[in-house]
Amino acid sequence: MKQITFYLDFISPYAYLAFERLPVALQGQSYHVVYKPVLFAGLLKHHGQLGPAEIPGKREWTYRQVLWLAREHGIALQMPAAHPFNPLQLLRLAADCGDQGLPNRWVCETVFRHVWRGGADALAADRLDLLEKTLAPQRRHDADAAKQALRQNTDAAITRGVFGVPTFEVDGHLLWGLDALPMVAAVLSGDPWVGGEEWCTAASVPLGVSRSR
Repeated sequence: MKQITFYLDFISPYAYLAFERLPVALQGQSYHVVYKPVLFAGLLKHHGQLGPAEIPGKREWTYRQVLWLAREHGIALQMPAAHPFNPLQLLRLAADCGDQGLPNRWVCETVFRHVWRGGADALAADRLDLLEKTLAPQRRHDADAAKQALRQNTDAAITRGVFGVPTFEVDGHLLWGLDALPMVAAVLSGDPWVGGEEWCTAASVPLGVSRSR
């Protein structure tokens, strides 16, 4: 049975859609998922990038596209009252629910749906209180350990070459985005194209021009 490491941040609507879509996209495959919360903003900072919700034009397109994709796939999704928001509290809460900061699927589902269903404020105090009570049976109640685990998850993701969420790591291959789920299925099924000549030469295309930031 192959392992999928799923790098996620609850701030990402694409990560939410990929989370909901994954069981359908990989139906019939044999796999085990390790859910690894990371701070998307930390990845962006390391790579010197802005998130899609921080770029005028791209922000509006992103929201329209994820609403469209949710409709197409039959996934309930309503935009939260405000976005982007600071997801640290949610990430640390999830990290506190699993050994070494690795929550199970139920925990991730509970937090994702807290954000992406109902259209409410993801950080409203009363809703966070209810979320914490819901997750209480899973929690270690060790805030320092949760912070450290999230930091380690993020640092490890950067070291592996992760630049965005959702990212799936399978057999050492990093596959990014909701639309990478068919590629995840290909890796699981042993498709020889993955890791083959075209896969490898894609990384050696010469850089034609480089713009300074």
